[in-house]
Amino acid sequence: MRTAAIILARGGSKGVPGKNLRPVGGVSLVGRSVRAARGAEGVDAVFVSTDDEAIAAEARRFGAVAIARPAEISGDAASSESGWLHALEVIRAGGAAPEALVFLQCTSPFTTPADIDGCLAAMAASGAECALAVRPDHGFLWTIGEGGLGHGVNHDETKPRQRRQDLPPQYVETGAVYAVRTAAFEAARSRFCGRVALHVTDHPPVEIDSFADLALCERIAAAPGAREAPPERLRVIRAVVMDFDGVHTDDRVTTDQNGVESVRSSRGDGLGLSRLREAGRWRLMILSKERNPVVARRAEKLGIEALQGIDDKVVALGAWLAAAGIGWEETLFVGNDVNDLPAMRRAGLSACPADSWPAVLAEADWVLPLPGGRGALRVMAEALLDAAPA
Repeated sequence: MRTAAIILARGGSKGVPGKNLRPVGGVSLVGRSVRAARGAEGVDAVFVSTDDEAIAAEARRFGAVAIARPAEISGDAASSESGWLHALEVIRAGGAAPEALVFLQCTSPFTTPADIDGCLAAMAASGAECALAVRPDHGFLWTIGEGGLGHGVNHDETKPRQRRQDLPPQYVETGAVYAVRTAAFEAARSRFCGRVALHVTDHPPVEIDSFADLALCERIAAAPGAREAPPERLRVIRAVVMDFDGVHTDDRVTTDQNGVESVRSSRGDGLGLSRLREAGRWRLMILSKERNPVVARRAEKLGIEALQGIDDKVVALGAWLAAAGIGWEETLFVGNDVNDLPAMRRAGLSACPADSWPAVLAEADWVLPLPGGRGALRVMAEALLDAAPA
């Protein structure tokens, strides 16, 4: 193990109770951090240090190793460094000796694998002992001096106002990612343990400390700009194939005393798929492992095809595409669980709802910003319609 990512996620939070388990875009904050770390090429293993069993279970669900954080270093007054140092002791006790560490904050929900790899690369390229994620800042900074009067920090208020672009380059710490060389960190017992390298990022500058922050992040996650599929890849799509449970539905089922099942789906998803069908540009199909009358009824209502009781989705889909004269490279497959992965890997573009199984989230080309059965397919449909040639 050369590089380990350590995520601190306490159970207690005064501003937003249960904060680290709160969802943004259908994925918990701790899940988003684990997913980002697992997606980074430079990270070999991911650890979540927590004093909360529910957080530990969520961390394991997304593929991290949970570390029990002692109560004496889990309170409000405990430093992050104490948690990181304890986690390092546990990692070493397990037989690993990472040369570098990456520290991630759950309160920064838009951290990407590229941000993490960028910090590691900046540290390596510069020979620095540590690195952090920053964002450009073009603001005029002021301080209060003698007599309570304002004075410019990065500008001279006694001279004509400069243009923002003429200010000296300056950066704000995002708090999202820190990288350190392990030996230097242990010696200094601080994240700033020597020469510092900067990695400039452009993700949304929000840290979640209040319910207002959480609401803002939800809006950002659902915004059109959060789509991760480039228009040039969407333009070649001719077939849209979707799993049913967890994609058209919220992956829950209600069973009455007679054994009759019912599921929940989204009217918004239905409208989006109807718009795709009416556009006449795409072939649409539901491809489900389960055989259930509700699948047929939903497909009938949407006016699209459905294949049910399919164990080998690659074989069935390959035959359907061949009959339609459509290539795999022209196919978008939307799945949410591990049985969808073979078809997702063959398709030219794969997508999944935001609350999909972690292994699917890690592999999908496009993580839709909303959960299954609650708007994910509407986002997909609108993106395809927007990208289609006029």
